[in-house]
Amino acid sequence: MPPVLKKSRSAKSGTCTLTFALPTPSLDGPVSVVGTFNDWTPARHVLRKRSNGMSSTSVTVPVGTVVTFRYLGDGGKWFDDIDADRVTNEGSVVAV
Repeated sequence: MPPVLKKSRSAKSGTCTLTFALPTPSLDGPVSVVGTFNDWTPARHVLRKRSNGMSSTSVTVPVGTVVTFRYLGDGGKWFDDIDADRVTNEGSVVAV
């Protein structure tokens, strides 16, 4: 099961909810998503196990925002999301 990055826009509120999801079996301990939406603060958005075999978390940002993020795994292991619009030296980038 590959990673999943889902965008859900709300025209009424002018926001977009980004859902970050990874297959639970591939995780070696806790994983959080950090980025420009949370000032790169670890453990603020921890992926939680779901009944569908995935672990996920969501954040809401204004439409028109460009978000840079990375996943932070157990032991300080950083990794990027191949579902992002692009991956740079700073991390995964997605425009909402």
